[in-house]
Amino acid sequence: MRLKDASAYNVQFDGGRPILIDSLSFEVADPTDAWPAYRQFCEHFLVPLALIAYRDARCGLMLRDFIDGIPLDLAAGLLPWRTRLRPGLLAHLHVHAGAQRRGAAADRSGGGGRPKRGMTKLGHEALIDGLRRTVESLRWEPRGAWIEYGTQTSYTPAAADAKRAAVERMVASSGARMVWDLGANVGTYSSAAVGDGRRVVAFDQDAGSVERHWRTLRAEARASVLPLVMDLTNPSPGLGWALEERRSLLDRGPADLIMALALVHHIAIGNNVPLPMIASLFARLGRRAIVEFVPKEDPMTQRLLAARPDIFPDYTLDGFRAAFATHFRIHEETPIRESLRTLFLLESRG
Repeated sequence: MRLKDASAYNVQFDGGRPILIDSLSFEVADPTDAWPAYRQFCEHFLVPLALIAYRDARCGLMLRDFIDGIPLDLAAGLLPWRTRLRPGLLAHLHVHAGAQRRGAAADRSGGGGRPKRGMTKLGHEALIDGLRRTVESLRWEPRGAWIEYGTQTSYTPAAADAKRAAVERMVASSGARMVWDLGANVGTYSSAAVGDGRRVVAFDQDAGSVERHWRTLRAEARASVLPLVMDLTNPSPGLGWALEERRSLLDRGPADLIMALALVHHIAIGNNVPLPMIASLFARLGRRAIVEFVPKEDPMTQRLLAARPDIFPDYTLDGFRAAFATHFRIHEETPIRESLRTLFLLESRG
């Protein structure tokens, strides 16, 4: 048997467990035929992983523009020359890209009708073994300032304990089954939302933080949390044919509960988004929300304001209440002990 398709979209997640869902892709293999999904596997899996490992984790975002896989020739041009010294990347990516270019040139010149290439059983085994070894050899160690950001807070130990206890209590009282943790970083508070059968999708814009979170979950064999890369100021749009082939973030909601902890000041001050617009988006994303307001006096907000003029007169606790009251009913407002911050439990009016 073999898979006739190797699309990354054939792998979906049940919690944090990747599952191959396209059982119709299995077919009886002709041992003399080349694997028809070879190029697709390289463009959907090998190429993105190689770009992340040898260039930058943000290269993974190219899959938004290339939902049918990142083209081999594009990747070959972007990767450093030293990748040609790796036998697996040389064969499956660089030589593969060259063969693809020559085939396209032959088709344009009218040299079609090339004979169908066959493979032996040993050739098939060597191909699959080579792909496996190449993928497993790729390494990327997440690093960067955002990974340590969660530990660089203005909380005292007592304040951190008080915040976690309040979040756990609010989550439990919400009755949520599906929770979206927006700006989850390395998952410090995503873990506070699990339990009682709840599932958590933990979003963050920093790929390094998401990778660190994923590795922690994998090491602990926890499948109730799924970390994903997503920038809330530029969320995943509708993609593909008629913008409906792949659904947008908004089309996938609303979640029972969203959490936005230590996030609003980054959006409002760091990205110039007014509080009413943030409230409007949150109401579309979740039926209920746990939102942390970090005032201007907080050291973390002061860091944002240090590099720019303060043009945010409405960014106050009263301004937050007024903006969110348009879209939410305030169920609870809890100041965090030994902190200038406040936690809100909100219910959408929609």
